[in-house]
Amino acid sequence: MLFTNNPRADAESLAEKLLDRFGSLAEVLSAEPEALAAAGLSMSAIAGVRLVRELALRFMRAELHSRPLVASRDTLIDYCSAQIAHSKVEEFHILFLDRKNALIKHERQQRGTVDHTPVYTREVVKRALELGASALILVHNHPSGDPTPSRADIAVTKDIVKAAAPLGVTVHDHLIIGRGPPQQPARPRADLRSDAGRFSRRRAPASDDARCGAPARPAR
Repeated sequence: MLFTNNPRADAESLAEKLLDRFGSLAEVLSAEPEALAAAGLSMSAIAGVRLVRELALRFMRAELHSRPLVASRDTLIDYCSAQIAHSKVEEFHILFLDRKNALIKHERQQRGTVDHTPVYTREVVKRALELGASALILVHNHPSGDPTPSRADIAVTKDIVKAAAPLGVTVHDHLIIGRGPPQQPARPRADLRSDAGRFSRRRAPASDDARCGAPARPAR
């Protein structure tokens, strides 16, 4: 791809430089345009990198439209990891599902900072009703790489479950994506959980910092 964008350049050396700088092919494909430009890529090469990533995501997303997501956990995890595992800031995404648990639409609702992203329960439920969704899968990443849910993660999940249930919208799961392979949960499928284990009714350590959660309230 680099050679196609600039046949006169030393594509092999540039590819090695990119891998050394970012750490892996996945990191290169997920890098922001500014970071790729700083690494020496031209605008056309940056467009090529972004195109490859978008094509890969669309190919994976197409599979999610044709099968029940609750029965395709590995495919779901692979897709979510490709989407946000390498983001440098927290992102909160929602997968909207139909009555057969096939994907209707995937949207990023919020993009935050390195350790927090606001989540608006009202907007989550409102969007689900607009799309006619029967179920949701909530997804967000921890740039630190640790998929352990914080107290705020647990609290916001319970808030969304509570608000959505009376309207006939089920929250199947809240996935927290780290940078390593997700650990398989030991609890039954019916429990809300993160990739690190059981999600709801799990007490977080006292030192656990708030991450995904409600918008911060201004100090009085």
